[in-house]
Amino acid sequence: MNNSKMYQLPELPYQYDEFAPILSKEQLQIHHEKHHQAYVNGANALLEKMDKSRETNEKLDMKALLKDLSFQIGGHLMHSLFWRNITPPSKAKTEPEGLLKEKLIQEFGSIERFKELFQQTAMSVEGSGWAALTYCLQTQRPILMQVEKHNMHVYPMFRILMVVDVFEHAYYLDYKNNRAAFLDSFWKIVNWDEVGQRLDNLLK
Repeated sequence: MNNSKMYQLPELPYQYDEFAPILSKEQLQIHHEKHHQAYVNGANALLEKMDKSRETNEKLDMKALLKDLSFQIGGHLMHSLFWRNITPPSKAKTEPEGLLKEKLIQEFGSIERFKELFQQTAMSVEGSGWAALTYCLQTQRPILMQVEKHNMHVYPMFRILMVVDVFEHAYYLDYKNNRAAFLDSFWKIVNWDEVGQRLDNLLK
């Protein structure tokens, strides 16, 4: 298959060792090079299977294949968003600015209330999944979204502004099974400039 038609593991705009003590070098490296890479590999393998079936006329179990493809592509895309909306703690700002701040206060009452509800969203994910801040263009409102696995309970067509990964592979080396402690620390590495830019680009 042409590499341009395959998913690629994105390069990160920082080094693995820049997040200590919030996240260790080992935790970030395994998360990126092993877990994220596995979703890239899984999606590409399924696409190759579909391509080969056109040549051989092989019968495919499309229900199972597309369910798996949704999971693998979802894992790749959600992680790609995640890497960009975190930044080393030395570069992180304490809260959003500009239009993003204005929209969050308008919707949630305060930045602290937004953080509280976002963290509750992440804490209550059943099993593995994500918490996301999304934006609805029809209502012009930021809306929280809870995603199970990588692809369940997603609001179709909503644009995602920020995500946090609550699969244990995102934090287990540093926080064991203490999801709450990881989420408390998450606010120290949010790239508010990136999140704000996503909203600005959406509303241009």
